[in-house]
Amino acid sequence: MLNQAQKVRQEDKLNSKKLVAYLAENLDGFTKNTELSIKQYAGGASNLTYLLEWNDKSIILRTAPIAVNIESAHDMSREYNVLHKLNSYFKYAPNALHLCEDDSIIGRPFYLMQKVDGIILRRDFQQSYSKQQASQLCKNLIDVHVALHKVDIKQTGLMDLGHPQGYIARQVEGWQQRYVNAMLKDSLNVEDLMHWLREKQPADSDVTSCLIHNDYKLDNVVLSTQNQTKIVAVLDWEMATIGSPLMDLGCSLAYWIEASDSKQMQSIRMLPTNQKGMWSRQQIIEYYAQTSHIDIKDFN
Repeated sequence: MLNQAQKVRQEDKLNSKKLVAYLAENLDGFTKNTELSIKQYAGGASNLTYLLEWNDKSIILRTAPIAVNIESAHDMSREYNVLHKLNSYFKYAPNALHLCEDDSIIGRPFYLMQKVDGIILRRDFQQSYSKQQASQLCKNLIDVHVALHKVDIKQTGLMDLGHPQGYIARQVEGWQQRYVNAMLKDSLNVEDLMHWLREKQPADSDVTSCLIHNDYKLDNVVLSTQNQTKIVAVLDWEMATIGSPLMDLGCSLAYWIEASDSKQMQSIRMLPTNQKGMWSRQQIIEYYAQTSHIDIKDFN
């Protein structure tokens, strides 16, 4: 059900009259008399995603949840800018169509983007996958990730997206401090882990910075309906920045629960990464190193 657009939740309703009037002024072929259907996708843990349909056309509207003030996590102009500039250089980035920064239309900024049809995986396979297909899916997932990391940032015009100098240290220290700030009496003491991370982090100069997605995982890619191992699009670019490709790989592996993991790990699994034929984390690391030409052994 997460993959199908549903009736809009009451708390997420949009002002359809204002939206229709705005679209009539800003979209070719859309008029004030156009009958607009608005549905909502239930999936996603951050920004809200709506399906807009009229006549034989459909597009996606992305916006922040109501009354959320964390700009860095819900910056519509930033996400639009990434897609708009990246589309010509990375074929898996959906086409961004229009940005609206006028809060008076639906109560906060939003942008419109191309709707990409396909399959989005969730906790378990919705279709039958052979071992060979599962393995090919893993290979394709890493190939697309490497392709993103090889995009020439200077050509895209996204050089000002982030600050690569000190990126790794900021991430390590930032997440450690957030954990400390959120600790309760029964929270795990992870001081040893924090110390290990501070000691083992590579220097910025060890790996060339690149454009990173920061949330690259199976339920953020769209698979072809004709070939369920083929990736046709990558979604959810709200946290994209310029930083370490190895940090991006590590972020992806944090979601990767493999078949040999403990029952406790299996209980928090969000994706079908433990199914027969799916690669282990070590296989992913080795294949990423091989295709990206980064010697990850140097950072063990």
